[in-house]
Amino acid sequence: MYIFLAVLAATDVGLCVAIAPKMLAIFWFGSCSMAFDACLTQLFFIHALQGMESGILLAMAFDRYVAICNPLRHTSILTPFILVSMVLVVAIRAMVLVGILPILIKRLHLFHSTVIAHSYCEHMAVVKLAVEDIQVNKTCGLLVGFTILGFDMIFILISYILIFQAVFRLQQKEARLKAFNTCTAHIFVFLEFYILAFFSFFSHRFGHVAPSTHILLSTIYLLVPPALNPIVYGVKNKVIRKRVAQIFFLNHRS
Repeated sequence: MYIFLAVLAATDVGLCVAIAPKMLAIFWFGSCSMAFDACLTQLFFIHALQGMESGILLAMAFDRYVAICNPLRHTSILTPFILVSMVLVVAIRAMVLVGILPILIKRLHLFHSTVIAHSYCEHMAVVKLAVEDIQVNKTCGLLVGFTILGFDMIFILISYILIFQAVFRLQQKEARLKAFNTCTAHIFVFLEFYILAFFSFFSHRFGHVAPSTHILLSTIYLLVPPALNPIVYGVKNKVIRKRVAQIFFLNHRS
């Protein structure tokens, strides 16, 4: 579990590093320009890190499933080798699938504007600037989105259906509450990530949302989860909570 938390934290930090510097440069210094290749690089890292976060949430759901439904074999099933392999598969899947998007954008040469109505380079925001046929880009974007987000969300839901079935079969109320308590942090992070993700995903393609509203919610989707995730898991996890208290206590003494 701690391996997944570490990767989740690294992914959140990566998202902030990919977005925040340019966003602050826009707001503080009015630096609104960016080279096309730099824009595509930012696009790749943002969407790849989003895909990695989705995959890590799926891996954590599987970890909760094994811990609750088969607790005696948890350490034998989720060995360090299996955990590292899962992380590598998640990272490779995200990089390979998302890597297709900037390659397809590079084949476009004619744009009716060079101004993106966003504080960062988002795939559909860039694609919609082209005056050429973008059907391939839109279709590929949908396939990548559903292959990563849709696939992960379906299997996370299946994991929790199986978890709830196992929990409700427990006889003792204290055991049921303890089992639910181990899942609350992950459920909260799962809901905040996928609700905002799918709103941003579908509003760009099918919705008629005001640009300012879409920009605000898309920015919240990228920056709020990295801010909330450490708080959610820090409050729920005794080891992390104790370690943070020790750090603040040592700093206070010094």
